[in-house]
Amino acid sequence: MLTKEYRICMPLTVEEYRIGQLYMIARHSLEQSDAGNGVEVIENKECHDEEHGKGQYTEKRIHLSSIFFFSIQSATILGASVLSEGFLYSGERMELLSIHNNRIYGGYRCSFIPKLNITILTKFEDNPGTSDNCLRVPDATIDERTIDFVDIAFDEVAAKHYKKEEDPKCFKSAITGRGPLIEGWRQTDSPVMCSYKLVQVSFEVWGLQTKVEDFVQRCIRDVLLLGHRQAFTWIDEWHWMSIDDVREYEHKKQEEANQKVLAEQVPASSDPDNVE
Repeated sequence: MLTKEYRICMPLTVEEYRIGQLYMIARHSLEQSDAGNGVEVIENKECHDEEHGKGQYTEKRIHLSSIFFFSIQSATILGASVLSEGFLYSGERMELLSIHNNRIYGGYRCSFIPKLNITILTKFEDNPGTSDNCLRVPDATIDERTIDFVDIAFDEVAAKHYKKEEDPKCFKSAITGRGPLIEGWRQTDSPVMCSYKLVQVSFEVWGLQTKVEDFVQRCIRDVLLLGHRQAFTWIDEWHWMSIDDVREYEHKKQEEANQKVLAEQVPASSDPDNVE
């Protein structure tokens, strides 16, 4: 198992981030979907957990017309579908995502690669990534954990994903006045929050384990970087929203995405003019 803790700082408060990530997941699900490919939302509703309290339960299914798992492009598409929450979906179905306060609990299994398992635990805090162990990593695991700071301004994204208007070094928010981000912004800017993400990847297949686990972690990091860059540089589009506003937007975009994804999944035999 390969364990990494990603720390992604943002020039936002935690409350702003909660709105921004919901906006992101809805927008990306729609943008990354087309007929036969993309994210279908099965269920998205409030829930209550005895230990963690009020939360949000989400179940989604990834549709792929052709599967090339060991392809950067396919992995990026899978991740980009939900990158605002920082999750790389590694299979056709997400079993569970529940959000309680500022913690996210997720568990994933890949139906067509059953040996692959990914678990992600997330917590948001109003600090520049200075909490030593806010995710309460047990002693047995903490020595195996690698901490990786993801800098949305100065870590480079792939050239095919780069857009100047989505570059935090160039962007300035018309509504909040935040940006452009300069070297050392995590220590000088205010506000600053951090999304802590403990990601554990397991692929117990002899001869492939190390390569696959490292590949998946790199894909997850790429997804986190791109998505959080966009979350900040799109701030003027969502900053005015309340939680009710963004939930309404989310619901609308989910319906549109579902229609796009399922558009060509009607069996051909249902067409009376298409009979052999």
